Order: sequence, then structure tokens, then C-alpha cells
Amino acid sequence: MTSINGKNIVLGITGSIAAYKSAELARQLKKEGATVKVVMTENATRFVDPFTFETLTGNRVIWDMFSQPGTSIDHISLGQESDLVIIAPATANSLAKMAHGLGDDFVSTLILATTCKILLCPAMDKEMFMNGLVQSNILKLKERGFIVMEPDEGLLASGIVGVGRFPDPSIIVEKTRYILGDHDLNGLKLLITAGPTIEYIDPVRVVTNRSTGKMGYALARAGWRRGADVTLISGPTNLDPPEWVNTVNVETAEEMYETVMHYYKESDAVIKAAAVSDYRPKKKAQDKEKKNGKPIAIEMSPTVDILKELGNDKGERILVGFAAETIDHEANAIDKIKKKNLDLIVVNDVSREDRGFASDKNEVTIIDREGNRELIPLMPKLDVANRILDRVSALRKS
Repeated sequence: MTSINGKNIVLGITGSIAAYKSAELARQLKKEGATVKVVMTENATRFVDPFTFETLTGNRVIWDMFSQPGTSIDHISLGQESDLVIIAPATANSLAKMAHGLGDDFVSTLILATTCKILLCPAMDKEMFMNGLVQSNILKLKERGFIVMEPDEGLLASGIVGVGRFPDPSIIVEKTRYILGDHDLNGLKLLITAGPTIEYIDPVRVVTNRSTGKMGYALARAGWRRGADVTLISGPTNLDPPEWVNTVNVETAEEMYETVMHYYKESDAVIKAAAVSDYRPKKKAQDKEKKNGKPIAIEMSPTVDILKELGNDKGERILVGFAAETIDHEANAIDKIKKKNLDLIVVNDVSREDRGFASDKNEVTIIDREGNRELIPLMPKLDVANRILDRVSALRKS
């Protein structure tokens, strides 16, 4: 649904020192299963030899309209037979040409003949990027339907630190997935929770659980790729937040509850994938408790049941819960559906080491409020996320 596999992508490279990074972009697109055809300006060939891209993509590279054989109408056919054209890096000069409809080389002429979507990835020195003329050209291109990625901020070729840096190729690939997605969840405001919560015993020690957040993050990434407006509320994890997803970090169950309730009213669907602590220490010591070799007892109090609170005020929202079980999996899950007014519950057996917590794969059963079951066999969590979102999409349509 959001795969690049089988897509035809033209990668246009213009004359910037950042052109060497386009080799990694071409490699990643190829690895994803896309057919990648590279076109270059003559200035770009001064930075990277076309043979590099021919080796990476397995396709002929075009950089001249006249001296290379067989290119008389390639500028027309490539732009009309492809699923996406990416210009990365896009220099200030190339942006100006595109903004004003100039076509004096193969890349700029191809742009004029292109009928598919065009993704531009500007890369240049900070002062050039911030120049009013460049910004005016970018605005004009956006108004005409071009998709423009903001460059990164960091160390530039000039030695200064600022905006203008070529984006990480993996981020461009992620944006490509989004552009080529079906967007069946377009317009859906999706709230997802992920990861564990931590409850403080003292300023150093905490009570927590084994959740890594991988399932919730996969749901957030998949939802964004399918067009949803995603807010991810995350407990402490070692994961990088998905690009273009509004991520809010929390620590404790109380913080998770307050943040969820803040965003809940504006949401159309909620997927509670977080493993929220059921109990917390009744008292948090002000100072670190010193080890004295004796047993200690920590009195625990129950935390708020966030999912039940949401179910009590469900309205027309779609509400999806998770049940991490070790025994009586489905019986416990069905009981949870009824008590917490859920539309769906996702059940997984966390007693198995090859799936669930910390694993990149999962095997789950999705149960609806009528008791219908769908077994999702062991697969990557991103694929599991899409199967869950398929059910959300079906509920939304019904």
C-alpha cells in the first residue's frame, strides 16, 4: 500500500557538492525495488561520474540531449512514463530554471515535459538558501504543485553551520513512500500511544516494563504513510521519532493520561499500543534510597485506566486496544473489549521470545466487538501495523 517496489523513479542530479550523497539515495531506492533512472546536468558530472550511477541502478545515465545516442525524446518519455521525479540535490540555479519555465539542459527540459509528481530536495549554502530570490522561487514552485523538502540544518560545505544541508537519503526515501502511497486514511486524525511508562521509586530507581515502543512507532509510521494526521504519544524508548509525525514524549502513567486526554477530543481514531504501568509506588522518595542489605517493601497504588476512561467517552471515535497476555489470551481480550468499550483489540502472546516485546516481528490476533477473530501470522511489525490499519480503514468506511 505504501511500497516503492515496482515504481519507476527518475532521479535528477544538479551541480552541487551534495551530488555524492545522491549515490546513496539511488542505492536505497533500488534496494526498495524501484526502477531508478538517473539524469544529470553537465555540472553534476563534474562532482560525480555518471558511471557511478549506472553501476548502482543498472540503467543508462543521461546528461546531454545531443551528444549521447538515443536521447532525442527521452526528456519527454521519462517524465511521462515515471511514477515520480526526484531532483536531489536541487541547486539555486535549477530551482530558478524550474520556477521560470526554462529548459536549457536535459534535466530542466525533462521537468517541463513531466506529468507525474515532482519532489525537490534543495541543497546549498545557508546564505544562498535564505536569499529572498531563492525563497521566492521555492514558493512559486510550491504554488505550482511541486513538492519541496526542507533541507537539514548542520555543517555545510562552506564550513559554517546552518540550514541548507542535503537531507538524509533515508528521509527522502520515506517521503517518497508517502508521495506514492494510496492515502486511504487521508483526513483521519489518528492518536497512537507507544512504549512503556516509568514510575519513580526515588530520583534514580524506577518501576517499568519490557515494552520498547516498536509496535506503536510502526503504527505511527504506517498511518502517516497512508495519509493520516498522526499524533504519537510515547513513553521512554530508544527509537527515533517517525519523520513528519507529531511526537509527544511522556514518562509516567499520569503524564500519559493527561497528554492522551488533551489530544483525545480532536481524534477520530485512537490506538492504545503503549504498555502503561498498572501500579506505581505510593510514595516517591526525595533522595536516593541507600543500600543497607535488608529487604525493602514498596507499597504500590493503581494508576488510572486510560483505555477505560477513553471507552467511557468514546462517542463516534474508533477505539483500538492491545492485550499483552501470557495465558487465556483470547478470553482476557474479549473481556477487555466489553469492559472498555473497544471496537478492536490486538492480542499478542508476550511469553514468547521470538515476537512481541523487543522483537522486530509480531504475531497477533485481532478481535472485534462481535467476537470475530483474524489471526495475523508472524511478520515484520510494520506489516502488522498495516493489517491493523486496514481494519481501522474498514471501520471508518462503514
